[in-house]
Amino acid sequence: MKKTYFFTLLYICSFSANSQVKNTVSDTLHKPSTNRITNDSLSSGNLREGLFHLQDNNKALKYDKKWLEELSNNSLFPLMQNDIQSTPSENVVYNELSTEVLKERLAKLDQKTPFHIEYNPILENVIKNFLKNRRSSLQRLMNISQYYFPMFEKELVKHQIPKEIKYLAIVESALNPKATSPMGAKGLWQFMYYTGKMYGLEVSNYVDDRSHPELATQAAAQYLKKLYSVFNDWDLVLAAYNSGPGNVTKAMRRSGGKTNYWNLRPYLPNETAGYVPAFLATMYIFEYAKEHGFQTQKPEKVFFETDTVQVKRHISFKDISQVVGMTEEEIGFFNPAYTLNIVPYIEGKNYGVRLPVEAIGKFVNNEDAIYAYLDQEASKRERPLPEVLSSVQASSNKRTTHKVKKGETLGRIASRYGVTVTQLKKWNNLRSTNLKAGQRIVIHK
Repeated sequence: MKKTYFFTLLYICSFSANSQVKNTVSDTLHKPSTNRITNDSLSSGNLREGLFHLQDNNKALKYDKKWLEELSNNSLFPLMQNDIQSTPSENVVYNELSTEVLKERLAKLDQKTPFHIEYNPILENVIKNFLKNRRSSLQRLMNISQYYFPMFEKELVKHQIPKEIKYLAIVESALNPKATSPMGAKGLWQFMYYTGKMYGLEVSNYVDDRSHPELATQAAAQYLKKLYSVFNDWDLVLAAYNSGPGNVTKAMRRSGGKTNYWNLRPYLPNETAGYVPAFLATMYIFEYAKEHGFQTQKPEKVFFETDTVQVKRHISFKDISQVVGMTEEEIGFFNPAYTLNIVPYIEGKNYGVRLPVEAIGKFVNNEDAIYAYLDQEASKRERPLPEVLSSVQASSNKRTTHKVKKGETLGRIASRYGVTVTQLKKWNNLRSTNLKAGQRIVIHK
């Protein structure tokens, strides 16, 4: 079995010391060497009962529900989109930050980043609007960023991209891997369908890799690097990422050949005009979070490890939840790319389920029992009646013999009987399409 390990920064609550052990099966789960359903229990027909006992035992590890809800936020995305599209038109009054202090901090920020961070009244208004009207949202985003930013930074450094690009995912999706824009862009990095396909992100009935945090981040890094090779300016890369390279080059033409973002801004689409200021404002607030009184919540919790394991057959989040004692929503958080809450099994593909190591240990150690239980459940589903199957079998075994007439071709015969030339050649062991008059051709219908 192929396994891949990931280290994740999600917080968990402490262990419950009063977990009740209900029977011998769940009691053995406390011992690593026997942490599985036995062959006796498999043959006894109590698969479902055994799986539920696993669930009961796993309740010793309880998740912080509020924290998971925060990580799976849905409310922040529309707020961020609204802020991008409605740049303040009037001066925002926010006395806690003076213009002089802001100028000084932006100058320092400009020195340590490859972005062109220069003071201007538009950027000042956006920063003050965020601080005044979006303080609680920003605090939430800072908490959520602890989960995603280490992974972002790893990929960005790997592709030689400024680490500050991590703030782009806040502007794009408010760090929601399920976020979907009205235009159909999806995921942490808001890939459109065709752009995602260009960078290897699979979109199928079961899977949408645009919502896969790691794969989408890798694709975003590749796309951003490609844009930089074209524009050689990170401000323009941001504009191109949002509106497309074509809109940036159009703005250059309309402006008479200007290349500075702020000079191009009047010629860019309205959303892009607010996009780069929103990014720079987010960067500033995160970099000067302490100065503005933001605090990263670090209660008495610990980091933990996640693990993925390849599945050997289709399995739903519901079935997994019964095994490992997690809710479907929690499983969905760790596996956001599976659109139908099913981990598919397709030959030649490597689909896996990602879970906390405490949970996935039960999955791996009891894998035979899990699949046996799924087979048992599948056997209960209604099947086609024998007479239906026999009629299908009979119809599939009908064969017709056709006598070739002068001038007839294999293609014409195939068309007449509603089959393909390939099928005719296979059924009659033909090496070519040449036919002779009087030759007999067998057709299976």
